[in-house]
Amino acid sequence: MSNPARLALLASDTPRAQEAAAMLQDLHNFVPLAEAEVAVVLGGDGHMLHVLHQMIDANRVIPAYGINLGTVGFLMNRQKSSRSLAERVARSRPLAVNPLEMIATTGSGAQHAFAAINEVSLLRETRQTARLEIAVNAKVRIAELFCDGILVATPAGSTAYNLSANGPILPLGSNMLALTPISPFRPRRWRGAIIPDHYEIEFRVLDPDKRPVAAVADQREVRDIHVVKVRADRERQLTLLFDPGKTLEERIFAEQFQF
Repeated sequence: MSNPARLALLASDTPRAQEAAAMLQDLHNFVPLAEAEVAVVLGGDGHMLHVLHQMIDANRVIPAYGINLGTVGFLMNRQKSSRSLAERVARSRPLAVNPLEMIATTGSGAQHAFAAINEVSLLRETRQTARLEIAVNAKVRIAELFCDGILVATPAGSTAYNLSANGPILPLGSNMLALTPISPFRPRRWRGAIIPDHYEIEFRVLDPDKRPVAAVADQREVRDIHVVKVRADRERQLTLLFDPGKTLEERIFAEQFQF
């Protein structure tokens, strides 16, 4: 992309990120996020998700260029480079990501709508297993699933919690979602499904009083849920920027050959 005129700097509160931010402040004139054309994000994947959600909530989404100062940094670029920050952003390659939309209805009838970039998870709240009904496009596919939980992951999030739960890695551009159970008890042999991302997935909690379930959209939790609907949000598109040859698509593909 061309050299942007205005960059915003958004650093996590970790010592490493704050130290790097102080160094960059001396080298570049940053502007507030509301005035920026690109958000430069310092930290790890969790902080990148936090910034992206901030932009969604503010209804002003701009491209985000991450620099890894966390642990994994799957959504980030490496820290060290011989090029200046402005040069790196100018040379970066964009990647479009569509988030999920979660609509959760609680026992009181209240509805909560949140976006999820990695995954939507349903998790048991107590020692009792969750008891769920799963429907896809209004057709019941599993009438009764006993499990610790279940998640719906995007391709971008398929290498995160989804992979830890033995879910499939989804290539970017596959237009698919991973539906992955967490410790399924019955049916024991069900290992999940791959769903076209234009389908709507609905979860119904069958015994919410005895077996309460929480829903989590990335980092946002709703408790005492009765019904959760999940679909890809095609009206919102996020843009992540990566250094040439280091795209998220290549990282996701390479992850399939790790052991």
